[in-house]
Amino acid sequence: MNRRILLWWGVGCLTGATLLGAIVVLGFADAPAIDRWWNTVVADHRVPLIVGFAQVMNRIGGGWIAILLVPLLTIAALLLTRRWRSALFAALAFILSAAAVQGLKQLFGRARPEDMLVASDYGSFPSGHVANAATIAVVVWVIFPGVWTALLGVLWVVGMAYSRTLLSVHWATDTLGGALVGAGVVLMIAALLSDWVQGRTSPPDPRIG
Repeated sequence: MNRRILLWWGVGCLTGATLLGAIVVLGFADAPAIDRWWNTVVADHRVPLIVGFAQVMNRIGGGWIAILLVPLLTIAALLLTRRWRSALFAALAFILSAAAVQGLKQLFGRARPEDMLVASDYGSFPSGHVANAATIAVVVWVIFPGVWTALLGVLWVVGMAYSRTLLSVHWATDTLGGALVGAGVVLMIAALLSDWVQGRTSPPDPRIG
């Protein structure tokens, strides 16, 4: 992986998420038309099977499962396979991604849709569930790069984003912001640590080249 490209993509994703948040919160008195349109579209498809899927995604994508269980299992699996550098990289990615999400939530304080089907915490932008899904997807792709890991990662993130809007706990732009934050944080860390994680250098080189 080209570290300079990873860095630029990471910076671009985080910058894009911040600008998107500023636009949808400061630029509109209400949710943008595209958010209100998508909210209406998914509301028309709330059949029991799909709502059940969304509720499962809500359960595994947030709370103690997403914050503690999934990261700890990921780190444990990497340690058991003697990938301690990858485990450290994953731990750092999970921590910094969660911190970035909470920072943007506090910064923008966007109101959630009024017709939520499940309870949720403060701040609609960005989606923490989607950010966490993107973090997991990109971490796995960095450690095990390949077409299949990338494809499965995209499907996981898209499925999580769809479930959040179906339950009306997020606007569509919230989910896009979450995906950008999660991916951006991991890509920036990978730009600094990818060679070290793969064992190609000794300590991490602060210079990007």
